[in-house]
Amino acid sequence: SWGDPVPLLLGLLAGLMSLPFQCILTGLWRNELGSKMRIQEVKGDGTFSGEYNTAVSLARRPIQSASLNGSQHFDEAGQPTFGFTVNWKSFSDSTTVFTGQCFVDENGKEILETMWLLREKAKAPHGWEATRVGTNVFTRIKRQNVDESVRSDGPQ
Repeated sequence: SWGDPVPLLLGLLAGLMSLPFQCILTGLWRNELGSKMRIQEVKGDGTFSGEYNTAVSLARRPIQSASLNGSQHFDEAGQPTFGFTVNWKSFSDSTTVFTGQCFVDENGKEILETMWLLREKAKAPHGWEATRVGTNVFTRIKRQNVDESVRSDGPQ
């Protein structure tokens, strides 16, 4: 006789609920300013590439999408750290580096918390004012909207 199955089922359910959600970088993301990025497949060595389209810029030329290249540190808890570089060569003389961590909340919602440094071309070697720092939080664009282009001019 197996006895009362309720304790066994409750134990199995508790075990399943304690499994952490895995945060996956691959996909389409949007930050609080409306900037979008698409991260392609993360390779076995942690490297990845993609495309970034900023919604904000001080450049005098029209905004264009830019390539991004980065690396992810694989993490057993499923909340990896990562970094990537965006070279704005298509419309600006600046480069931005982002570093951050991917988190999953108790409801399975993924967010990327990032900090960035943007370096503009300086006129002198001690042009500290040419460096800006900031933070962004990215949320995944829902899977049913994954066909949405990074370049889309939809709602920001």
